[in-house]
Amino acid sequence: MNKSCLRVIHVATLVLMFAGGAMFGSWHVHNAAAQNKFGQPKSVIHVVIYKWKDAVADAERQKALDGIKDMAGKIPGIKNVWLKTQRNQARNYDGVFAMEFESPETVADYAENPIHEEWSKRWQELRANSLSLQVTNP
Repeated sequence: MNKSCLRVIHVATLVLMFAGGAMFGSWHVHNAAAQNKFGQPKSVIHVVIYKWKDAVADAERQKALDGIKDMAGKIPGIKNVWLKTQRNQARNYDGVFAMEFESPETVADYAENPIHEEWSKRWQELRANSLSLQVTNP
């Protein structure tokens, strides 16, 4: 093969490598941007950090947490529940649960619902302390 032919092959290889790199870079940037999409839903997240009373048996603790799941199936407006404490940095507390509500209005309805009021009475007897937080978007 002569020098001229080798030069054409070399240039063509470099062009293909550049074009391939540019396409991959564009694809990579596009996919990275897609990963950063987020929303600002109007739902309300209700988070409770709690500490059990020392004398509360494990079965009673589980029954109280199961009651949250039961409420979600019976009270309109509860979209999701999270019941398993994955990580706890609040050293003075035993766990956390969270509930997602459709709107601030459904949170208010939940608070006054007789099913919640009944569960809450039992919850008050079992917990030593708790903190409740709610977050939403404007």
